[in-house]
Amino acid sequence: LISSATKSLRMETEILEKKLQDAQVKLAEKDGDKEKEIQSLKRLISELEFQLTMEKSNNESFLDKLRKEIKHKSDELEKLTQEKTQLIHSLSQIQEENSLLQDTVRRECEERFELTAALGRARDQVLELRRLSGTLP
Repeated sequence: LISSATKSLRMETEILEKKLQDAQVKLAEKDGDKEKEIQSLKRLISELEFQLTMEKSNNESFLDKLRKEIKHKSDELEKLTQEKTQLIHSLSQIQEENSLLQDTVRRECEERFELTAALGRARDQVLELRRLSGTLP
């Protein structure tokens, strides 16, 4: 009876040891799988961090270019605004000069018409005097 019980316990112990070994192997496999997954996730995190760093760098570079372009455009706009102001001032001066010249031309034309009329009257008087002097001895 003791021998039978011992044998039965040994068999049961062997079965339990086998189950334990199988469980340990499965646990080791799961641990290995988890470790691989952890390493994979670490690599993914590193890659994503690198991509994030590159994106930040690219964004900063892009922003710097935009700032420089805005500064350049602002300077250009200021220069064009100054040129416009100068052109408006020059146009105003030219219009004033043009108005003065038109007024001068108008006055000279009026004087010319007056002189032409006076010359016509003088010619008529000379002709009248010649006609009269031709009839006088």
